[in-house]
Amino acid sequence: MLATPLRIFFVWLSHRRWMARLAMGVPLVRRLAHRFVAGTTLDEAIAVVRALNARGAMATLDVLGESVVDRPSAEAAATSYVTTLDRIAAEGLDANVSLKLTQMGLDLGVEACLEVLRPVVEAGSRHGIFVRVDMESSDYTDRTLEVVRRLRADGCDVGAVLQSYLKRSRTDAAALAAEGCRVRVCKGAYAEPESIAYHDRAEISRSFVDCMVTLLEADAYPAAATHDAEVIAAVQAAAAERGIGKDRYELQLLYGIRRDIQDRALAQGHRLRIYVPYGAEWWPYYMRRLAERPANVMFFLRGLFGGR
Repeated sequence: MLATPLRIFFVWLSHRRWMARLAMGVPLVRRLAHRFVAGTTLDEAIAVVRALNARGAMATLDVLGESVVDRPSAEAAATSYVTTLDRIAAEGLDANVSLKLTQMGLDLGVEACLEVLRPVVEAGSRHGIFVRVDMESSDYTDRTLEVVRRLRADGCDVGAVLQSYLKRSRTDAAALAAEGCRVRVCKGAYAEPESIAYHDRAEISRSFVDCMVTLLEADAYPAAATHDAEVIAAVQAAAAERGIGKDRYELQLLYGIRRDIQDRALAQGHRLRIYVPYGAEWWPYYMRRLAERPANVMFFLRGLFGGR
């Protein structure tokens, strides 16, 4: 993980629209981004999912975009998700979708967001495809969980995400486990203050495993989303110690990262799902991946400023 100042810098860059416009004009940077992004079109993303399914892995498709501030843009994003769900069903792919509520108009209010989301969850229900609601920065945690709970109360097959670096996540995991909610646990990729978030790697990992154990014991089919081999091993050991089979949880990894872990998980008979983002709005996602993986920073800088 990057030192905190550099990590914060790349998270800051993720919100700079002018930098996004600059980067999108540099072909080399776009090619570098494709290490983490399946493409800009649904056809490209579907081809990636087909290849993953052929390897024995499942997928979750994410139509990239966030921080929408007007209703027409939010509705357009929702339409993209309906189209994605229809395509998954038409092709018989082993995939679901993940979405961000700020892309669905959460900044316009919870009620507006729920209205925008309705066609998406209806399409998911029509096709029997699960819809995952991603977690964003801590400013949105309560509202995101409220939306998930209200949709679930209406009978929608939706789930949540918890970030183990937030100090509240163990409590949230217990509550969601009691509700039988499908939860993805990840470490978290936003810059958060020490007052609400752990900054120590070991504590973040302990919180991650604790959240997973709580969800495993509730038989809530949780997902462990991490590239940390030690944390993955700890989750696998915790499940085995409790007699919890490999079919009662899944491992999740990001597209383009740690193919070795992916292959090992599949060889061991684990359920593996790859997070496959696609779309024109790839800049914020790419910056957060750089914040997490220092090995890619110099590749990015050389591409951005024309180096080789």
